[in-house]
Amino acid sequence: MMLCFLSRTVQPAGASSLLGRQLCSASTKKPLLTLFTKKPCPLCDEAKEVLEPYKKRFILQEVDITLPENSTWYNKYKYDIPVFHLNGKFLMKHQVDIQKFEEQLTELERHNDGNQ
Repeated sequence: MMLCFLSRTVQPAGASSLLGRQLCSASTKKPLLTLFTKKPCPLCDEAKEVLEPYKKRFILQEVDITLPENSTWYNKYKYDIPVFHLNGKFLMKHQVDIQKFEEQLTELERHNDGNQ
């Protein structure tokens, strides 16, 4: 059984977020999908429902942008949630673009399979 611990705090371009992603993704070979959210967020809940069929193919990390330690993300995304990053790179916002998500996820899976 593999356990993966992720911090509530994600730095925009810091070493700590990169290290956390590497420790988790490298050991599981699953891409890391980061959801920037707040409570309540009906659009975020809807987006997670759309992604439910894919949940075994990625690790979901939720970042509450209203927490004081996430103020950088709040300033960047306060009008745009839900916002998704895949392996630390911006992927989509407002709603799930399922075609784009599938393409990027499949590409990362192909890349990971080739590196085993």
